Amino acid sequence: MPTLERGYGRGRSGELSAPRLRSGTPERAGLDPGELRLLVRDVQGLTTGERPWAAGAVVVAGRGPVLAVEEAAGHAVRYAAYDPEADAGVELPAADRVPMTVDTPFDLASLTKLFTAVAAVQQIERGTLGIDARVGDYLPDFRAAARHGVTVRQLLTHTSGLRPELPLYDCPDDTERLALLRAEPPTGKPGVYRYSDLNMLLLQYVLERITGHPLDVLVRDGITRPLGMSSTRFGPCPGAAATEDQRRPWAKADRGMLRGVVHDENAWALGGVAGHAGLFATGRDLAVFCRALLAGGSYGPARILGPDFVELLLTPPGLGFVLDQPWFMGELAGRGAAGHTGFTGTSLVLDRATDTFLILLANTVHPCRRAPDSRPRAVAGTRVARAVRGM
Repeated sequence: MPTLERGYGRGRSGELSAPRLRSGTPERAGLDPGELRLLVRDVQGLTTGERPWAAGAVVVAGRGPVLAVEEAAGHAVRYAAYDPEADAGVELPAADRVPMTVDTPFDLASLTKLFTAVAAVQQIERGTLGIDARVGDYLPDFRAAARHGVTVRQLLTHTSGLRPELPLYDCPDDTERLALLRAEPPTGKPGVYRYSDLNMLLLQYVLERITGHPLDVLVRDGITRPLGMSSTRFGPCPGAAATEDQRRPWAKADRGMLRGVVHDENAWALGGVAGHAGLFATGRDLAVFCRALLAGGSYGPARILGPDFVELLLTPPGLGFVLDQPWFMGELAGRGAAGHTGFTGTSLVLDRATDTFLILLANTVHPCRRAPDSRPRAVAGTRVARAVRGM
């Protein structure tokens, strides 16, 4: 248990109150200022030129309760459309572009899975959900998952054998979408890792069945409202960074340039609230989320999980979170760093070994999706790791 000497106070009830985030210098955070200057320079460079890695980006990093970096670069909206013949974006006039700011919300894409996982572990802590219980115990109408004995743990660890996704966006209505999910059997070997959006979709239905509340309410009441994450919510989110000029054949639906509505086609088909995608948030809000987990589930007077259940969440192989992945964490990986990436260009890493966090939010799919490239994320993770070691 953290001690009062490390910055914890007493709340009105006498319980320990975890320190809130505050802006401060790298030195106050115990981070090397030179490495953090290079981190900011790197991120700024990602948004420049004719074909940048991203139209815009926000980077947030810190250690302990100190927010040492919070910088924005590039544009939240730079392009009016994508020109497939030129394979380039159609740039807006300079006066019509929207600069990126640190307060710009982003479509989090698969970072949504982390919130679904926390909502599930909250129910495990309360005893309303069994981690090794069978999905069929809660959703007998999901016949294929019930027949194959898929468990809650398998959903949380992507070991259910379910395929990566289903074309729910091609179904004419919610009835057919639900029928498709209910009939979908595992196609891979149970117990073997196979990343799948369907895992978190099924988990969403489990949570909604056992609580009687939709996922957006569970996330709001159980996570974002207690933590004061006022900029985190399921869409629509009109001021968000733009994503894609979404058209076939490169996308799975014809929707045009997207801003403030979920990019993921299945989440869109499901109304914007889905276990695998749909949340929007700012970098600072995600820093609060990281701090709460690094502090054992508490932030200020709020507690979203007990320390033992944060441990459950982040113990290998991780529940929802992935652990120690150098391909996007860089040198932060190796001692239990946890995080995730999102298809739209988002990423989050928290490292309990060094009490650090790094959020890199970018709209890499603006104006059009491209082959994934996580090297800039890994470089950012290495900068933060070296900033720790440099002090």
